[in-house]
Amino acid sequence: MSDKIKNLISDFDLSDEEQRSIVQRIYNLKEATINILVTGATGCGKSSTINAIFQSSKAKVGIGVDPETMNIQKYEFENLILWDSPGLGDGKEADTRHAKNIIAKLTEVDDQGHALVDVVLVILDGSTRDLGTSYELINSVIIPNLGPDKSRLLVAINQADQAMKGKGWDESNNCPTDRLESFLKNKVDSTKRRIKEATDVDVQPIYYCAGYSDEFEQAPPYNLGKLYSYILAKTPVHKRILFADKVSDDPQLWKDNDDLKDYAKEIKKSYLESIYAVFEGAKNGAVVGGGIGAKIAGPLGAKFGTAIGGVLGAGKALLEEIF
Repeated sequence: MSDKIKNLISDFDLSDEEQRSIVQRIYNLKEATINILVTGATGCGKSSTINAIFQSSKAKVGIGVDPETMNIQKYEFENLILWDSPGLGDGKEADTRHAKNIIAKLTEVDDQGHALVDVVLVILDGSTRDLGTSYELINSVIIPNLGPDKSRLLVAINQADQAMKGKGWDESNNCPTDRLESFLKNKVDSTKRRIKEATDVDVQPIYYCAGYSDEFEQAPPYNLGKLYSYILAKTPVHKRILFADKVSDDPQLWKDNDDLKDYAKEIKKSYLESIYAVFEGAKNGAVVGGGIGAKIAGPLGAKFGTAIGGVLGAGKALLEEIF
């Protein structure tokens, strides 16, 4: 057992057998992988979203007239794997081929026979009213092939700043005006209703802006913290802490969000729930109560800040301490 792990659990009132079980559980978690399938129509901003959250240039962003991704691309951030699907809307033959590839990925299983893909993120283009291709993707391709766990699906409307042809965006404060916000809420409600009517599946879409940066100008993200919070919430609880050292810890990327929730608090909660799950699993699934639970909540909970940047940074420090 490493000194770091010994120090981490030394204050817990555990038997030697319990400590060995916890150590094994932590190392098993390190070997786990998170798989996220990102899909949507051509030009919706899949690659820009990946690059914004993970502050990486691994996902090539399309800036020309042809689709950049013709096959499902795999981007690995150690044990976090992103599958960037081809964009739909490139013609019947291409869409049929892409749909088959997406279905194959959705129905793939891991070594334990569980669904390989943990989360499916469908990105809609908020700058257009023509979302027929996207609804076809969601209703006819993704939902019928999700299996019994439909909660893996997250629908997010990107390019919210262009939802009214660029009108109604407060550039100085990087947020929608009241008029645009009302328009976006209606778009969310409409999307939710159309999916429910077609599939009887309840989803709760969100809207955001991935932002962008090129040689001429830079636009900061909006509601990126909300999007990340939603992704975490849909990720299997024991895997959530693995995100901590994968996402950007630049607080400027996370600061502009709506005021519906404290997303920093939600992210902190998801991380702590993940840590609890590791220790619960080590104790054979027993519910964490006043004993070990209280001790975890103290020393580990204190490591997390209240700002999103602080949460992410502390998450990295925690992983470094454990591993």
